Amino acid sequence: MPPRHRLLAVLVAVVWGVNFLAIPTSLAQFPPFFLVALRFVLIAIPTVIFVPRPHVPLRWLVGYGLGFGVAQFTFLYAGMAAGMPTGLASLVLQASAPFTLVLGALLLREQVSGRQWLGIAVAVAGMAVVGFARAQAAALVPFLLVLAGALGWAFGNLSSRLAKPDNPLQLTLWMSVVVPVPMLALSLAVEGPGRIAASLSTAFGASAVPAWVGLAYTCVIGTAVGSGIWTWLLARHPAGVVAPFSMLVPVAGLLTAGLVLGEVPGRLELVGGAVVVAGVLIGSGIRLWSRRRGESDPGDAGGAKLQSEVSVGVGGGEEDGA
Repeated sequence: MPPRHRLLAVLVAVVWGVNFLAIPTSLAQFPPFFLVALRFVLIAIPTVIFVPRPHVPLRWLVGYGLGFGVAQFTFLYAGMAAGMPTGLASLVLQASAPFTLVLGALLLREQVSGRQWLGIAVAVAGMAVVGFARAQAAALVPFLLVLAGALGWAFGNLSSRLAKPDNPLQLTLWMSVVVPVPMLALSLAVEGPGRIAASLSTAFGASAVPAWVGLAYTCVIGTAVGSGIWTWLLARHPAGVVAPFSMLVPVAGLLTAGLVLGEVPGRLELVGGAVVVAGVLIGSGIRLWSRRRGESDPGDAGGAKLQSEVSVGVGGGEEDGA
């Protein structure tokens, strides 16, 4: 992966990390499942009118929408509404990185090196530590909900990669068309018309302005810009090369949640989070050394084989990955 692509991946990670501050402001106004439907309908309407449908197989477009849009955000928003702290949610959601590596190996036959399997094992151990800490705090259910969202994200990653769109932004925008109908049906069934109507009855007053600002950020910056760049990267590199960059998201999420919201994770949660990040760093290092020896980077060629002889980057590299 060339340096400019790494910088783009880091930018997406920061955008998505800050996104976790925007979500709670919207959840304060709207129930979670209805909020997911509202988020994507605001993108879907202009998309259907102005954006041509991408030339990709319909099954991968629908798979991307169901995985990335429906499954990820259903469980993420439900977990945060159930009490998952903002910064910690940004960390747990990054289980999508090891999930993507494993699913890529099992379903796409992408080769995973011994170093990467070791990294996955370490990352899973870190997630277990975080889960144990959440269980001790009687908050295991929100943790499991967000973890399920991470699995949905991983399936979305694979569908996006298999789609191989000529225009990744078109795929990202049209993915949003898949989401509103199932999410609105889920909201009506679970949250009920009364709760939806109550949230809309106060949605246009001054008190609801932060909710709309947060929603605008998640729609325009988080989804259109962030997901567009992410899809562009997945179309050019193996899923296992791109996905680990999402491990920078909890760094941005935890820092911004601490600075803005005053959230301070427990000691055990911090230890588990550090182990998760370390596992991903171990599993997928920057290929600078092999380049200096004149070897090619399989990610730049778009191949599926992942090299095992890599060095671990310092301060964030292509290992820290959605």
